[in-house]
Amino acid sequence: MVILGLVTAVGASVCYGTGSVLQAVGSRRSAREEAAAKGRLAGVTEHGGPNLTSTAKAAVTWEFILGTVLDLIGFGLGALAARLLPLFLSQTIISANLVITALLSIKLLGIRLRRPEWASIAVLCAALIMLAVAAGPEGGHHVAMSVHWWLLGASVVLIAGGSLVVRRLGAGGAIVAGLLSGLGFGALGVGVRILDGLDPFALGTLLSDPALYAILIGGLGGMYLHTIALQIGSVNGATAALVVGETVVPGVVGVIWLGDSSRDGLGWMAAFGFVLAVTSAVGVAYFGQGEQDLSEEPQPAELTKH
Repeated sequence: MVILGLVTAVGASVCYGTGSVLQAVGSRRSAREEAAAKGRLAGVTEHGGPNLTSTAKAAVTWEFILGTVLDLIGFGLGALAARLLPLFLSQTIISANLVITALLSIKLLGIRLRRPEWASIAVLCAALIMLAVAAGPEGGHHVAMSVHWWLLGASVVLIAGGSLVVRRLGAGGAIVAGLLSGLGFGALGVGVRILDGLDPFALGTLLSDPALYAILIGGLGGMYLHTIALQIGSVNGATAALVVGETVVPGVVGVIWLGDSSRDGLGWMAAFGFVLAVTSAVGVAYFGQGEQDLSEEPQPAELTKH
């Protein structure tokens, strides 16, 4: 089961990474076309961020739709991985989509990565290897029902409040949007892990579990906030911030409340690998804020006042 979990986590990572770049391509093409047709301030709120119409138009480009399909496939694979592996391992492997995103952004977006970004990506790969070696058996799936309700409440506050905050931040909110989207996906991962009614399958129990609705809100809200992040900022920076959000909280929850553990004697490696993975993702987010898109001119960020 561990091998299956590793395979599904890697598959989810590839789907998410490819999907992010395709969504970025669609978002930027939509922004260029709208700006060319309506002027520099088209699709922009008073705070300088994309309005709802602009986000909706980006979401119907063929690149964005294909990216969303890959995200949905990634969601299914990631959900299975979250049931089969410790959360600190499954979420961190899935976070390796940052590597896929960075490599594909060079080809599809013409982005030129700098040495600090390459170094951060290399460190992330090393951290993932450490986590894979150190991971022990997963913990349990059952927690008090109050935790299910807390997860639902936190998901609602996170997505609803986060959407308002990001739109007020405008052009400067890409990293915040990425982080909040990652927290939404993190809530999704925790929800999948504790969801009742799956084993054995019981439809009534499944539909009455607050964790199911936390999964839907966290997943859909996370996709929405990630779309905004891709519209207004660096694809690598936004994805790296997402990685931090979707890795840290589920990892901590898994260890503290669900009994996830490392192999005997390798707890230090698991802890060090986890910290290293998060730190390297932060490094990509920090260094990637100033990335250059050389694929087309003029810059979409300039055209839409991002």
